[in-house]
Amino acid sequence: MARNPERRTALLDAAIEVLADEGARGLTFRAVDARAGVPTGTSSNYFRDRDQVLSQVADRIFVRLTPEPGVIDASLLPTPSRALVVELMRRLAERLAAERTCYLGLFELRLEAVRRPELRTQLTKVLRADLDENVRLHLASGMPGDADTVRLLYFALTGLLLDHFTVPGLHGDRDLDELIETVVTRIVPDA
Repeated sequence: MARNPERRTALLDAAIEVLADEGARGLTFRAVDARAGVPTGTSSNYFRDRDQVLSQVADRIFVRLTPEPGVIDASLLPTPSRALVVELMRRLAERLAAERTCYLGLFELRLEAVRRPELRTQLTKVLRADLDENVRLHLASGMPGDADTVRLLYFALTGLLLDHFTVPGLHGDRDLDELIETVVTRIVPDA
């Protein structure tokens, strides 16, 4: 297997784009090579099979979605409140919208995980670690609510973003910020 980490990252980013644009069925070594602009056969030198690509794409998506060091700490400086949760959820939605390709790729991975137990195991591990970290940060910062509050926000935002990215007209003229505020107001206790 080839060992150029920059090339591997570029191939994984190309794979994310292929997933987002063409779905899991379109994810082939040839498609990844074409998207990355490298000679045919390059990705097969970096990944033993398609399953390995899918598994490593899951990890790469979360690397791309993770804020820069210090961003989370700075976000939690204001006094914990429901209004701060609204603001943080809006920022999260903005970040995910800016990385739309990653988020659509993640949706595709979730669907593919239904049919691939090994991918399901990997994706569950990655998603659980992310959710656990969100619960930990929420509780440690003194935000209103408990671990279930964070889980409900996760469920709501996941569904809201699925709608936003796949059927944007579903909620009529209500914009994402308004919907986020409604969700947070209904889920997070007023402390």
